[in-house]
Amino acid sequence: MSRWPLPDPMKLALDQARAGESAGEVPIGAVVVKDGAVIAAAHNAPRGACDPTAHAEVLAIRAAAQALGNERLDGCDLWVTLEPCAMCAGAISHARIARLYYAAPDPKGGAVDHGARVFQHEQCLHAPEVYSGMGEEETGELLRRFFRARR
Repeated sequence: MSRWPLPDPMKLALDQARAGESAGEVPIGAVVVKDGAVIAAAHNAPRGACDPTAHAEVLAIRAAAQALGNERLDGCDLWVTLEPCAMCAGAISHARIARLYYAAPDPKGGAVDHGARVFQHEQCLHAPEVYSGMGEEETGELLRRFFRARR
């Protein structure tokens, strides 16, 4: 477990990840926060939705945009359990998310601090502030357990 207490939004993202795992999805969760209030939460759902774009981040961003009635999520924070992939990083940029918090790095599929490093490209429309590591141990163990059970 973490050496320090996890912030509430990351706890909620981990709860979403566990809900996704219960639904047979890869356990990744995301939460959107604005002005200290959670406005959207989601877990991965590509299998259940038969939709390859149904990643936790994309679903949470869609729900937050609906809740705010605006495609731009100015002033919103996104908390996610795993480093976003290139598709999700693009959605984060287009949504104008102010701050991205992710728990565990994803050296294989991540695109924030690994791989494509989407926010570092000159063509990136908007780059959020990025913070990582909060909940890394919990997320890592959840993902290892999930994939171990499927091998």
